[in-house]
Amino acid sequence: MCDTDGKSSVPNGGSDDPEPGEGRDEADTSSAPEAQTSPDSANLSSVPEGSEDSQDRALANSEQKQGPGEEEDTDSMDGSGLYSLTEEGERESEGGWQRERGKDESKRSARKRNRPSGGGATRHSSSSDDDDEDDEEEEDAEEEDEQAMEAWLGADLQNLSRPSWRAVPSLRAREIGHDSHRFVRRVCGARGLVQRLELQGRLERHTGCVNTLHFNPSGTRLASGSDDLRVVIWDWASRKAELEFDSGHKSNVFQAKFLPNSGDSTLAMCARDGQIRVAELSATQRCKNTKRVAQHKGAAHKLALEPDSPCSFLSAGEDAVVFGIDLRLDRPANKLVVVKEGEKKVGLYTIFVNPANTHHFAVGGRDQYVRIYDQRKINEHDNNGVLKKFCPSHLVSSESKTNITCLVYSHDGTELLASYNDEDIYLFDSSHSDGADYRRRYKGHRNNATVKGVNFYGPCSEFVVSGSDCGHIYLWDKNSARVVQFMEGDRGGVVNCLEPHPHLPGLATSGLDHDVKLWAPTAENPTTLKGLKEVMKKNKRERDEDSVRHGDQYDTQLLWFLMRHMRNRRPQRARRGEGGEGDTDESWSSPDSSDEEEGGPDHVQCMSS
Repeated sequence: MCDTDGKSSVPNGGSDDPEPGEGRDEADTSSAPEAQTSPDSANLSSVPEGSEDSQDRALANSEQKQGPGEEEDTDSMDGSGLYSLTEEGERESEGGWQRERGKDESKRSARKRNRPSGGGATRHSSSSDDDDEDDEEEEDAEEEDEQAMEAWLGADLQNLSRPSWRAVPSLRAREIGHDSHRFVRRVCGARGLVQRLELQGRLERHTGCVNTLHFNPSGTRLASGSDDLRVVIWDWASRKAELEFDSGHKSNVFQAKFLPNSGDSTLAMCARDGQIRVAELSATQRCKNTKRVAQHKGAAHKLALEPDSPCSFLSAGEDAVVFGIDLRLDRPANKLVVVKEGEKKVGLYTIFVNPANTHHFAVGGRDQYVRIYDQRKINEHDNNGVLKKFCPSHLVSSESKTNITCLVYSHDGTELLASYNDEDIYLFDSSHSDGADYRRRYKGHRNNATVKGVNFYGPCSEFVVSGSDCGHIYLWDKNSARVVQFMEGDRGGVVNCLEPHPHLPGLATSGLDHDVKLWAPTAENPTTLKGLKEVMKKNKRERDEDSVRHGDQYDTQLLWFLMRHMRNRRPQRARRGEGGEGDTDESWSSPDSSDEEEGGPDHVQCMSS
């Protein structure tokens, strides 16, 4: 992202002149005044070039100019070279960029000089001239495209702050009992450990793609749900399945969550069939039963737990309905609101309760608005019951069908994170007034083929983590919006689910692969972000191409996933025989769902790989 042009003047002579930058050392990039006022350079000029005195003086002069190097801080675990998107092999000085661009300019000038002038002395035909001009135009267009891409990558970024946690001083302080209660929180939020995340192992049990992950409050167990309609409770540390049971759903299980303060005995679930079910688990590692407590007229993608409540939670469905569910009641489900924009219902993909104010909850779905409601003040005749709405300013009047696939509150409820399909991730201040614009923007990933999740990472929500259609996991520093970790997370091509551990520096992820992947900061060296810029540029180009070619909600990649899914489901039907209720057409679309009202198809959560 160098702003200097890097142009060099080319002599009017022949094309055999050496190109700028060849045969020069790094000293050529220093400023002109320094070169003029250096007495050592003047003395060296009087000494023969090949003599030993000239070499000794040059060595002494270079050492004197270099000066004593600053001692490296070994306490910090953050790599000093990881403060930008520039990769290890691409970290060049400004002068290096100038030389490279100077070479390109000189080559272009040489091509122009060598091009025949058309005076009859050349044997080249006019067609070759046209080919040269076309090639030059293509090169210019590519260069402009590359510059625009670099500008896009560099926009909305802030400088990374200095590391807030240092390994050695922190360990010494813990040994003497100083601030020991803060040690774990500081470790979990340390950028140096995030940059050392690597794959630890896989949990393999499911026979379909894994759509949901959730740790219990103590972090000792992990629940996963899948397209195979089963839920598995894992002892993730020993990588063993403690319990596996049939969810009772008829189609893809989208979420399974432990209710807080229930002794890990109650699990809430939702699925594509629109059912909200509750599983009662025993201490003897078995499932007593599952029962339906609510029914949406369309797919139900997300549940929202109320902190510290073992019996209350919320659900949202593509029928635009939000249910409040209280397991203490004979009829647990209570319709809180039908989400609308004007008179049009808005199908929902996501819901989250504010952890600092449990009366507030936020929803997102088939339009561009994040809506916040107060359960105590919902009046559908007053602004459709909405307390306030947020949306990026450039998407308010956008003609594209932008959806919100996932949103989450930060640990203290002050911030709200929303992921948009085939757009970017945006951070809002939840205390701002209605209509406020976003505070931060996180980009580089791609959210198109499936309903992607997004999450905060760290005890104080220091980072933002998301999966991508390219199969990678991205972690951004929340304040600077710069990528600090980049990992290959799914062989099937898409990462959907990201679940940070509640008390330890690590996370679990899943996607189109049939396994769960566990990540921990055990790498010896911090990441070099190798290949990051190329993947980010590729995602952006594909997104732009699809937005131009396809105005409909179904783009080519989504259709590819759909056909792949239907093809892979056929042998499953044959194997299951009469027991394959979950594979009927009813699991894809309910006649009473919001699809007919909205005029759009179901958004695919996950496809079998």
